[in-house]
Amino acid sequence: MIVGITGTIGAGKGTIVDYLVSQKGFLHFSVRDFLSEEIERRGLPVNRDTMVVVANDLRATHSPSYITDQLFERAMKSGKNVVIESIRAVGEIDSLRKHKDFILFAVDADIRKRYDRILLRQSATDNIDFETFVENEKREMTTTNPTKQNLSECIKKADYVFTNDKTIIDLQRDVERVLNSLSSL
Repeated sequence: MIVGITGTIGAGKGTIVDYLVSQKGFLHFSVRDFLSEEIERRGLPVNRDTMVVVANDLRATHSPSYITDQLFERAMKSGKNVVIESIRAVGEIDSLRKHKDFILFAVDADIRKRYDRILLRQSATDNIDFETFVENEKREMTTTNPTKQNLSECIKKADYVFTNDKTIIDLQRDVERVLNSLSSL
């Protein structure tokens, strides 16, 4: 099984990944980690702005699905169930949909809750004020350019959408219910 995860900033993508890895034995492949490696290789600062620029450059130079195609190749070598986290472009989904075992999860939550969450995780890319957070999200939500982030369309293309406004346990239960329904198919 290949689970892709998309969603808004701070919604709980990493929480779903942690659950799939620790409780279900999935291997984790991260777009963020892939981009961080590329950014460091280029000698640039690792922050959200640089991630957006480098991701868009890779998609424009190679293909709209380049990043997740690279992660998919790595994942297939493992022979295990995998989760590819932080899918942000429609072309990435379209490419992954060519594989019969692909399922897309999306996660969203109230914007204030998401902002509070990113402050708590204290990532280098998340040390921003609320206004910057809102602007970053606006930039990533919609575009007609297939090489750029389009979270709203990615979320619309999801097979399952989770609203993460409650507890971590509630989100894990929701994911478990979906996994159980998939195994009964």
